[in-house]
Amino acid sequence: MEPRPRRRLAVRAARGVAVALAVALGVLVATVVLDRTVNRGRVAELANDAVPGADGAIHVYRAVPDGAGPHPGVVLIHEFWGLRPELTAKADALAARGLHVVAPDTFRGTTVSWVPAAIWNVVTAPADRVEADLRAVVDAMHADARIDPQRIAVVGFCYGGREALRYATGDDRLAGTAVFYGRPILEPERLAELSGPVLGVFGAEDRQIPVADVRAFEAALEEAGVPARIVTFDGVGHAFVSDLEAVRAGGAAGEAWTELERWLDATLGR
Repeated sequence: MEPRPRRRLAVRAARGVAVALAVALGVLVATVVLDRTVNRGRVAELANDAVPGADGAIHVYRAVPDGAGPHPGVVLIHEFWGLRPELTAKADALAARGLHVVAPDTFRGTTVSWVPAAIWNVVTAPADRVEADLRAVVDAMHADARIDPQRIAVVGFCYGGREALRYATGDDRLAGTAVFYGRPILEPERLAELSGPVLGVFGAEDRQIPVADVRAFEAALEEAGVPARIVTFDGVGHAFVSDLEAVRAGGAAGEAWTELERWLDATLGR
């Protein structure tokens, strides 16, 4: 029979671990709340327009090209941080190429700067609400005389890439879908619902989306009969097209952005 002192030590150790875990969890929750509090109001400051949604206005950043149009349109979906200046700068760059870009706030007013808070954004955003908001954005673009309703594509980065692909499988009005290191759909029957070609951009060193998954995505698109260009860049991991500074520096980020520009030209025309 185990001596009682050992049992007492084991109980104390277990209690110590439990207390440490509770403290760590409390600190984590507190930092998530703090991050969200510090960034409160930044989406409202960044957004320059809104579109009507099923349960209220949806904040968006709109980048409008010169000229009367109608212009090709792009729905640009942010990363798991939320709507931030890095994305609005990308919207402006696409607008300079003649594209009418609408970047919706799918997290309903929340943008953050810390990874745990960003993960919390994703896990607490209801999938049906995000889909409904994206549909409302596309509806508004179809009703906008400045935008050609036959030439609207959806483009997303990271979380936004995943959401772009998910949404596109349920809206046959879209001319194409571009996914930057978003979680791919691997079922050919779901991908067959896409109404236009796909661009997929991934990093070979991405720990979140292994190259094997990228290859499976490419094979599933082929089986589904969806025209696709899937590009994997060596030497980079996740979220490597971080901002326009990275694009202008060249390398994989610059090449990936050029891939997007060429794909948009071919898919939407200008």
